[in-house]
Amino acid sequence: MGSKIFFSLLFFIFVVSMLTLYWFVPLTTTEFKTTFNKKPNNYNFTLDNSKEEQMQFYPKMRFPESKISYRIENCPLKKEEDMRLAFEQVSNKTILKFYPTNFNEEIFVTCEEGSRIEEGLFIAGEGGPTNFTKTDNFNVILDGKILLFRESKCYYPNIAIHELFHVLGFNHSKNPDNIMYPISKCDQTIGQDQIDLINELYSIEGNTDLKLEEATALMHGKYLNINMTIKNVGLKKSKETKIIIFVDEEPIKKITLEELNIGDGITINLKNMWVKKINIQEIKIQIDYPEKELNKDNNHIILSVKK
Repeated sequence: MGSKIFFSLLFFIFVVSMLTLYWFVPLTTTEFKTTFNKKPNNYNFTLDNSKEEQMQFYPKMRFPESKISYRIENCPLKKEEDMRLAFEQVSNKTILKFYPTNFNEEIFVTCEEGSRIEEGLFIAGEGGPTNFTKTDNFNVILDGKILLFRESKCYYPNIAIHELFHVLGFNHSKNPDNIMYPISKCDQTIGQDQIDLINELYSIEGNTDLKLEEATALMHGKYLNINMTIKNVGLKKSKETKIIIFVDEEPIKKITLEELNIGDGITINLKNMWVKKINIQEIKIQIDYPEKELNKDNNHIILSVKK
């Protein structure tokens, strides 16, 4: 009985000693650092939110519509899946929507085996607009192409997203944390300023915009000559419509304006139109387009008599 009490007491002393050692004797060292004013990572395209650093190759680059078609050809399964995921991720973050098509695609995606090296660096892919036209309102992208060389080794398709933003008109960023930095890393991502710019550009509906750019008129007796230039500065091919010519608010002639593609223009010369009035004060030329346009205010020109 005495030995049991002894060993129990010995065990109790051992346990208390170990607990004392654990609580009061420093066995490890932990270092702390100040985090009070730590700034969050900046993933934006611009490092200082400065407008001086242009995000796009040219200002206001966009496709005609927020729904953009694509076709993928000659790509292995992994690269094709990366490209589809890239379309999906950009769709989830912006108002853009991408859909596959078998012909007349706006974005063509293809792949190439092997590697390319420029300035000692492996080139993962290439992308950009292949056809765009400048209008008063936008630099309108009509076609784009993506060529993928290397598969992404990251948990998400950073290479495909990078090239997709090139097709959308975006340049390289100077921010190493942004997806558009020229050297790829797995922790790069899309900046909020990129998302905001896309949403701003594509918030404007893709309508036609017929503009009377220039017009002159000359009277010979009671015969009127008119020269006019009309251009489609909108985001959509125009439909056939009418041009009405008024003399002192009285319509004297209607002519048909043919369809115009985005960025296309036409010059119309009208000669020897007989006018019953002798003293004309004002001539008005009006484009009578029945559908919505980006701007209806540029659909007419008023010509007054020189004094």
